Amino acid sequence: MEIDRPIPETRLKEDEDLFGAAERGDTSVIKSLSEDQLQRALSLRNEDGRSLLHVAASSGHFEVVNILLDADRSKSDVNSVDEEGWVPLHSAASAGKPEIVAILLRGGADANLTNHGGRTALHYAASKGWLKIAQLLVSHGAKLNQKDKVGCTPLHRAASVGNSEMCELLIEEGAEVDAVDKAGQTPLMNAVICHNKEPIPLSIMTISQNLGNVCTAILLLKA
Repeated sequence: MEIDRPIPETRLKEDEDLFGAAERGDTSVIKSLSEDQLQRALSLRNEDGRSLLHVAASSGHFEVVNILLDADRSKSDVNSVDEEGWVPLHSAASAGKPEIVAILLRGGADANLTNHGGRTALHYAASKGWLKIAQLLVSHGAKLNQKDKVGCTPLHRAASVGNSEMCELLIEEGAEVDAVDKAGQTPLMNAVICHNKEPIPLSIMTISQNLGNVCTAILLLKA
């Protein structure tokens, strides 16, 4: 019976070095690779199933990301997923790296890919208040009313953290103010619950319904 040979320890160490370089933004290590070595490096995955591109993107290292994108002949690595279904665009959007988000989108990143939680990069930008990133994603066709596994849209996420500026952007671009999640809650209801304002004041509900503007309600809740 043929027995698989163990992977040499030196090879494992070299792989760790590459992931360390991607995280630090050490372009000298990446540039020192031959073409064949670089192609092999693109297929590497760490213990979380993340690629070098995932790591460089989340760490915000523009030049490393650029090198890896240029080296990817198949243009598939930009949309590769880790163990939780995250693509590099999720990582960059969540970490608040607009320059990385921009170069990933130019490199073919799909703005509407969802992870195992059903969330797109726009969900993360909305919940964390990264306005510039949200604008980039929307300009590249991000779906405004995409629901995650619990039925929340990006507007739900923005409203739940009380970010009126993000809510305004999403609504102006066409987000549905009356979308309901799986608990039957609209973005306004999310805002109220998360800001511990119970019950919902009738005046705020009326303003929101009349203006179709969750942002106004959030500002009143904060007052």
